[in-house]
Order: sequence, then structure tokens, then C-alpha cells
Amino acid sequence: MKQALRDLLLQAIRSLQNDSTLPAELEVPNFVIERTRSREHGDFASNAAMLLAKPARAKPRELAEKLVAALPANAQVAKVEIAGPGFINFFLAPGAYHAELRRIFAEGDAYGRNDSGKGVTAGVEFVSANPTGPLHVGHGRAAAIGDCLSRLLDANGWAVQREFYYNDAGVQIQNLAISVQARARGLAPGDAGWPEDGYRGDYIADVARAYMAGESVVADGQTVTGARDAENLDAIRQFAVASLRREQDLDLKAFGVGFDTYFLESSLYTGGKVEETVRELVAHGHTYEEGGALWLRSTDFGDDKDRVMRKSDGTFTYFVPDVAYHRSKWQRGYVRAITELGSDHHGSLARVKAGLQALDCGIPKGWPEYVLHQMVTVMRGGEEVKISKRAGSYVTLRDLIDEVGKDATRYFLISRKADSQLVFDIDLARSQSNDNPVYYIQYAHARVCSVLRQAGEKGFTFDLHNGQAQLERLDNEHEQILFTELSKYPEQVEAAAVNLEPHVIATWLRELANALHTYYNSHQFLVDDKDLRDARLALVVATRQVLRNGLDLLGLSAPESM
Repeated sequence: MKQALRDLLLQAIRSLQNDSTLPAELEVPNFVIERTRSREHGDFASNAAMLLAKPARAKPRELAEKLVAALPANAQVAKVEIAGPGFINFFLAPGAYHAELRRIFAEGDAYGRNDSGKGVTAGVEFVSANPTGPLHVGHGRAAAIGDCLSRLLDANGWAVQREFYYNDAGVQIQNLAISVQARARGLAPGDAGWPEDGYRGDYIADVARAYMAGESVVADGQTVTGARDAENLDAIRQFAVASLRREQDLDLKAFGVGFDTYFLESSLYTGGKVEETVRELVAHGHTYEEGGALWLRSTDFGDDKDRVMRKSDGTFTYFVPDVAYHRSKWQRGYVRAITELGSDHHGSLARVKAGLQALDCGIPKGWPEYVLHQMVTVMRGGEEVKISKRAGSYVTLRDLIDEVGKDATRYFLISRKADSQLVFDIDLARSQSNDNPVYYIQYAHARVCSVLRQAGEKGFTFDLHNGQAQLERLDNEHEQILFTELSKYPEQVEAAAVNLEPHVIATWLRELANALHTYYNSHQFLVDDKDLRDARLALVVATRQVLRNGLDLLGLSAPESM
């Protein structure tokens, strides 16, 4: 609809250019076509006249009148009015919404999708947890956001690659290994000899027990078997990392999340990518040595100060492998790269981007893009929940899935904008009430299925073709609201992807469900009048389709009964 209205305005602009009202060489500004806040002001409004007034040397309202007069006739536009200083308000004819409903039936599961990404590769990196313990609720929020972003980009025509970056090198992995070793030696947290920075969760004891029993685990296609030797730290390290990678993979599978690529930080060192990246930075003249350390002149690229790359002891600072890693993404053809991280990583973003620019290899300035999420507070019974029985010091993703199920966990973790703090209320997520948004949305889908079952039980046959032919019978307020909400879906899908905001879909689904429930509570669908009955059933069956499409974008099920 928005594109059709844009095309009408462009035709009117060309007409005014032809009669010299507007300059022939005018570069048409990027005017907007947007939904109005109130139906009293029409369905859509445009600021085209206000943007064109200056080059036309005319008052905006006067130019708006000329644009409206030049608009080609269109059966889907009932009338056009001018408001305020020159806004052009479009009132759509009922037939425009009827055509959109027919489009829903024609496109089915594809309704709302578009090809704006043109098949270009977009890599989405998310979760990327250290393999040092079970995934916590923060990782869960990252998983929900990253997976929904991937689904949204796919729906907008991008060729999406989901990627998990394993931080399997560094101090955390060493702490994991010595923690498991301590357990394997029979020590427990608090005992003399327990590592000062050791991990204390019960899962460490589970890993140690499996290692000493000689069990085997499979992670990323590789089988690792416990060596049963409490003094073999390298074997313990390999087994512990594999065990926790496997556990994280199982948790993500239970969460409905999968990846195309698992990238190991350690491979950057074993494959020489870190050293190669440093050599490239030196070769391009963006480094200098001072105090025995190698520095990146990152201030040349917008950072607030220059950064140490290689310390005087010869080790690299943590942002250097990050630069090498993102360089590998560029080399692997990620025309667009999106990284989802916790907000605590904010400080490292500028230096990573500076390092990528300093490589002088054609990487665009805004590459990669970042989506940062804030912390999650878990509540039960009005009190904050801070620990897990198994992990000890934090709430795990598996805890939430076991408590409230996959769908509720995903919805609640995606329901707010990523950069806002989120309160996860376990009691609300478990409730089967209209206050629980995911229940409310899924119940709308199930309710339509129930109506169709009731129709069969009453001996009514639903003729979809007849229903689509009788849509002019649908003229009450609740039907018009539902028509309008349904027509918004393609715009929501596009906007959510453009702004990297999957919560937009979660919010809009609740609005659509509300429109359906209100309609259901206000009107009978299974009336004796066959034409009216078929028309109303066509409207709610289309609503069921769009609800299912939207739920799928969030990785949620669409139950037929509840």
C-alpha cells in the first residue's frame, strides 16, 4: 500500500515538473508515506509537499493542493485531504484492504516477506559464550535476539549465516581446567588448595566425574574421551571444553537455536591469523612502538586513545584477535556483519572498528554493525532470583526453559528493545491468562482453529472463495480495525529488519491478537447468513495465517488448541 501511494505521488510530481510548477531537473526528496495516528486523518500521510515547497518556491499547503489535483485516479484511494501546514492524507477505499486480504491467502507463509536484501550475505554472530559453564539468562537474551534477527533478515531477502564464536583460549579456559582438576583430585570449593579463581558450580563436579570415569563427549563433530588422569591438565582442558560446548549446544537446541558456523578463537592463533593481521597493520603504517609495546594508532580512526596491541611481554591484548576474527568474516564474504553482544562489551567496539579500518582492505566504516543488549533480572514471587541449583552463581537458560517452556522464554527475552533492561517474571510467563503476552498471542491463533472446528460440528461448510467475494459485508468497526492491523504486517517485518529491532514484531503481534480477541468477543462468526459467515471466517482465517507467520519470525509455535 505504501509503495502504491508513493508511486501515485511520484506520478503527480512528474506531472508538475512537466507543467513547470516544479523544476524539471529537481532531485525528488525522500518523502515519507506513514501510517496516521488517528483514522480521522486517513490511513496514510505524506510530507512530500513540505519537502518540495522550497525548490518550487511555493507555500507547502498550496503545493499540496496542486499535488493532490495531479494525482492519478486510483480505485484503492477513496479520498485525499490536506491537513495542517501541508500534509497529504490518504483515505483508502475498503477495496484496498480487501485486496490485501486476498494477498494474504495468495502468499500464505510467504506473506510479509520481501527481497530487499537481494540475496546478499549477512553474517549474524550471537551468543558467543565462553565454554566455561552453562549458558546464563544473559546468553539466553543474546540467543533470542540473534536468532530473531537472523529470521528477520532472511524474511527480508538476505542470505543469512548464523555464527557462534567460541572464546576457547585465554585465562577463563585455564581457570576452567584447574577447577575441574581440583574436583578430580577430590577438592571442593572452600577446601585448602581450591583455586582462587576457580569455578564453583556443581557442573564442575559433573565434568570432573565424567572425565575420571573415562566418558566420551562429542562437540562439533569431534569425540573427546576422559583420560582418567587428574594430573594431565591438557587432557582435562580438552575434555572440559568439549563437555561444556556440548552442554551449551544442547541448551541452544532446546531453545530452538542453531548455527551455520562455529568459529574457534584458538584457530586464529594456530592458523597464524593474529600474527598475519598484526603484520598487515604494521605494513600499512598505522602502528608504532613505545615502551617496548606495539601500539595501534586508533585515534586516526575515531577512537578516544591509541591502543596497545602487543604488550612488552610479547602477548597480545584481547582486542587484537577480535580484529583478526572480524577480518576473517570479511574474507569469508560477509558483505554485512552484525554482532550481538552484551552492553558490557561497549568499550571495545571503537578499537575493533579502528583496527579494521587500519587494515585498508576495503572494509566499510560502519562494518560491522553491533546490537547490544542490557541485563536481565529474573523475578519469582516478587523477589529477584539470582542463583541456579546447578550453576550456583547465576540463573541458567535451561532453568528458564524448564520453568516456563521454550516459547515463553523466547518471547519474554525478545519482548523489549535490546538496549533496555528486562525483567523476566517467571510467574507471569507461566500463567495462562491474558496478562501473559505469549499466551494471549498463541491463544488468538488457537481460537481461530477452535472456531473452524465449531463450524464443522454445527454442520457449516466454510467456502473461502465465497468469503473473499463477500468482503464488502465486513463494515463494522472491529472488522475495519482487524483489516488495518493485518495490512501493517509487511511494514513491521521491513522496519524491524532495517532497525535491527525484533521486539517490534513481538509488540505488533500482541496488537493483532488484541484486535482478534476484541472482534471475537463482540461479534458472532457462525451466523446463519452464509455470505456473512464466510466473509467473517475469511477474515479470521487470514488473521490466523499472519499470526502464524509472525510467531515463526520469533521462533514460536502456533498451537491449534490450548
